Amino acid sequence: MANLLYQQIEMLSREKHIEPEVVVSAIEDAMVVAARKYYKTEEDLRAKFNQVTGQVDVFSVHIVVEQVTDSNKEVSLTDAKKKNPEVEVGSEIILAKPTDVLGRIAAQTAKQVILQKVREAERDTIFNEYHTRVGELVTVIVKRAEGPDLIVDMGRTEARLPKREQSKLETYNIGERLRVVIKMVDRAAKGPQVIVSRADASLVQRLFEMEVPEIYDGTVQIRFAAREAGERTKVAVASRDKDVDPVGACVGMKGMRVQSIIRELRGEKIDIIPYSEETVAFAQKALSPAKVTRVQITDPEAHKLEVIVEDSQLSLAIGKKGQNVRLASKLIGWDIDIKSEEEKRREIEDQMTRLTAPATPLASLAGVGAKTIEKMEAAGINNVEALAAMTPEQLMEIPGIGEKMVDKIYQAVNRFYEGGGDAAAATEEGAQAVEGAVGSESVAEGEQATEEVAETTETSAESEATEQEASADADANASPDSETAGNAEESSAEPADSTTTDSEESKHATATEDASESHGDTEQPEEAKS
Repeated sequence: MANLLYQQIEMLSREKHIEPEVVVSAIEDAMVVAARKYYKTEEDLRAKFNQVTGQVDVFSVHIVVEQVTDSNKEVSLTDAKKKNPEVEVGSEIILAKPTDVLGRIAAQTAKQVILQKVREAERDTIFNEYHTRVGELVTVIVKRAEGPDLIVDMGRTEARLPKREQSKLETYNIGERLRVVIKMVDRAAKGPQVIVSRADASLVQRLFEMEVPEIYDGTVQIRFAAREAGERTKVAVASRDKDVDPVGACVGMKGMRVQSIIRELRGEKIDIIPYSEETVAFAQKALSPAKVTRVQITDPEAHKLEVIVEDSQLSLAIGKKGQNVRLASKLIGWDIDIKSEEEKRREIEDQMTRLTAPATPLASLAGVGAKTIEKMEAAGINNVEALAAMTPEQLMEIPGIGEKMVDKIYQAVNRFYEGGGDAAAATEEGAQAVEGAVGSESVAEGEQATEEVAETTETSAESEATEQEASADADANASPDSETAGNAEESSAEPADSTTTDSEESKHATATEDASESHGDTEQPEEAKS
C-alpha cells in the first residue's frame, strides 16, 4: 500500500512536471489543515509522510518554558519533565494526534488543499520554463475555442491564442497544426498563462531564420520588421559579408525561400528591403514599390520626414488605406509626410505669394488705439495679416492685452476684411490724402483773405487820417466872410464822409464773411475778426 501511494505520487509528478517532494509537501500541508479543522485548535501542528508505511502522522509541537504565556504553543518545564525527564528549557515537546478519526470532511478538505498546492507548483514550473523562451517559434495544435480566443496544446501545457494575436485573414479548425511564437507568459492569468501569437512581426523573423541559412548563421541580419498580419510585412535586412546579397539570400533561387514563408502566412505579401544607415536612403527604399523623387528631413528632433513622389506614384506610395506609408513609418521609426510634386509646387507658390504680398500696417485698423498697436508691435506683430493669423490665446499672452481687448481687435480685423482688405485700406488712405489736400487749400485761402482784410483796414485808416488833416487846415485858413460857405461845405462834406465810411465798413464785413466761409470751422476767421 505504501509503495502504491508513493508510485502514484511519482506518476503525478511526472505528469505535472514537478518534483515528488512538492507533492509530498502538499500532502503534509493538507493533513495539517484537516487536523486543525477537526480538532479546532490553534496549536502548532506538523505532519510527516512516511514513505515506507505510507502513513501521514500529525503532531502538535510545544516549546518548553519556565512560565507559560500561551498554552497552545508553550508547556512548562515541570509538565514537560513528566513526559521526558531529559528535556530542557527551549526544547520541543512533540505529541502525536490521532488521524484515524478525521473522517470524510477532513479527507475532502485535504484533497482540495493537495490539488491547490499541486496546481500552484505546476504554474510556477511553467512560468520558470517559458518566461525565458519569449519570441521562440513553436508548433501547436488547436484544441478548443473559448469565445473569440483559441486554446492550443503545446505538448506539456496549454497556451492561449487571443483574438488580437490572430491573423485577420486566417480561419482555424480544431486539430489544425499552427506555427506560433511565444508572446508572453502571464503569471496572474486564471487559465493558461502562456500567450502565443500569429500576428507578431517576430513570427516572420523566426520563419526566415528557419528557411534562410545565412540568417541562421548570422551572415545576414534582420534589422527591423513591420507587419500588418494577413496583409503585408516589410523586412529590412543587412549583410555582414560584402559578397553576400541580403535581399537575394532571403528571396532564394526563383523565390523559393520567400514563397515558402508566404505559404505559411497564407498569402501575406512580404517586402524585403536592404537596410541603410542613412535615414534618407532608408526611407526611399522603405516606400518600395513606389519610386520616390526626393526625401527631406523636416524635424530631426521629432523624427519627421517629407517625401515627394511623382503624381502617378502617389497612390502606390500611400498604399491601400495608407498601409504602405504606415508600414514604412514603423520600419524606419520616423513620421512620413508624403506629397506629390503638384502639391509641393502649389505649396511653394502659396508661400511665395504670402512672402511677396504687401503687408498692411496695423494703423489701418479702425477702433484700435495707438497704445495697443505699440504693444502688438513690441511683441513682433507688425501687420494686419500676421495679426489675423493669430489665435486669441496667443494674443492674450502679449503683456497688457486682455480678453476684452482681444475681442475688440478681432472685431476691427473683421471690419477690415469685410471692407475689402487691402483695397479698403488703400481707399481710406487715398481719402485721407484728398481731405488733407482740400484742408490745406482752404487754410491757404483763409490766410489770403485775412491778409486782404488787414490791407483794406490799413488803407481805410490812412484815408481817414488824411481827410481829417485836410479838414483842419481848411478851417484854420478860412475867413470870417467865408464861414457860411465853410459851414456849407462842411455840411455838404459830412454825408460824403459817412458814405465813404459805410462803404468801407461794408467792404470789411464782406471780406470777413468770405474768410469765414473759406475757413469753415478753423480758427482763422476768429483771428480775422479780432
